[in-house]
Order: sequence, then C-alpha cells, then structure tokens
Amino acid sequence: MLTIRFDRLDLRPGDRVLDVGAGFGRHVFECARRGADVVALDYAEDEVIETRATLGAMVDSGEIDIARFKGVLRGDATKLPFADGSFDKVITSEVLEHIQDDVTAIAEMVRVLKPGGTFAATVPAWGPEKINWMLSDEYHAPKSVGGHVRIYSKTELAAKLRSSGLDLRGSHRAHALHSPYWWLKCAVGPRNDDHPMVEKYRSFLEWDIVEQPTSTRVADKVLSPVLGKSIVFYGHKPADADPEPGIA
Repeated sequence: MLTIRFDRLDLRPGDRVLDVGAGFGRHVFECARRGADVVALDYAEDEVIETRATLGAMVDSGEIDIARFKGVLRGDATKLPFADGSFDKVITSEVLEHIQDDVTAIAEMVRVLKPGGTFAATVPAWGPEKINWMLSDEYHAPKSVGGHVRIYSKTELAAKLRSSGLDLRGSHRAHALHSPYWWLKCAVGPRNDDHPMVEKYRSFLEWDIVEQPTSTRVADKVLSPVLGKSIVFYGHKPADADPEPGIA
C-alpha cells in the first residue's frame, strides 16, 4: 500500500533515494522496481531486519535487481549518517509524528537532499488523527511507548517544511478507507487485534489492497480529500540552496 504518488515524486531510473523511517520497506521496494538506487533507514531494529529479509525474497523471485539497493540500515533521523546533498529524492512516511525534535529531523533530511532534488513527507491527517486521540489514550504517547507525540495541522507541517528550505509543490490526502479501521481499533482498544469487528475490517482492507476493485478505488478517491488518514506533502530544494539550510 503506497501513500506517496510516484508521478509527483518525479522518480527516474538511476536516482538515489533515501527513505527515512522506511518501516518494512513498502516505498523503497517500489522505488527499486522503478530503477532507483535506494537506501532504507529505520530506527527500529526489527523493521530493518524484516526489510532485509523481504529484499532477499524479492531478489530471489526476480522482482528487483539487488544492485538497486545500496543499504538497509538502522539510524536516527535527527543524525543522518550521510554527506550533504547525497540523494536526488528523500521520502519519509508516517514518521515525523513519532519524533520529538521533528524540526531537526526535517532539517537533516533536507541537508542530505541535493539542490534541485525532490522531497515527500506523509503524516496522519489532523481530523482522523484527532478522533483516534479522543477515543483512546493507549493510541498515542506517553501511554503508547514510541507512539505519536503530536497531531499535525496542515498549516504546521507546511510551515516547518518551508522553514527547512523547501519550496512546497502541493499536497493531497490518502487512504480514506483506513480511517474507520483505526477509529474502530481505538474504540475497542488499540491492542485488541482479535476483536471480531477489527478482524473483519482488517480482512476487508487486505482484500482491497490485493484485489484493488474499481468500486473501492473510486470510493477512496472521492472520500480521501475529507476522510483520508494521511496527508502527503511534496517539496523541492532550490538549485541555489545553501547546503545546510537554516532552521527558522
């Protein structure tokens, strides 16, 4: 399930891509399929291990070329181990809401992005996320260790991205059908994965991801501007940008 639109990312074969907080690698795998050279970074050791395992399986099945993967490593988004301007594209999906010092993390991502490069970030959208927080304290920090530490408004995230030196090139919402799933989980308890209603809705979403029927694609497109669980921003680092943009 991809959140970022690759036509908006302007991804080209041979581009060097960094995914910060790659999770289990859904976006880096797609970048590799499209011919990009990718680096996946995540703070969670188990997700790094799982991404490496999935990578091996995809290489063995011929889905991707092993040469496209330049690294799968554990690291801190606020202290990226790369030189200035190392990547043509930098993406981060559903990560910034977990980081206390998000301003430093954004500045680091922009630092390693080449002047002229493209940046994409996704976070939970304000409305659906606010409902999750209201339904359960177990969903977010501090009760949820490593959970979400803030709810972004569109204005706040846009301001932080601009302050890092990016020119914003648009935004959109995504995954409307996933918002009710998380409201349901929060209502019955975020860790209650065995609840019959949660299981039934999860089965529906899994079916939808695999089958991608026209009916749900249309419904998601119509509903996402209002109910989309995620909001996605796209930015461009000016070609004449200072290699180390200041933080406003």
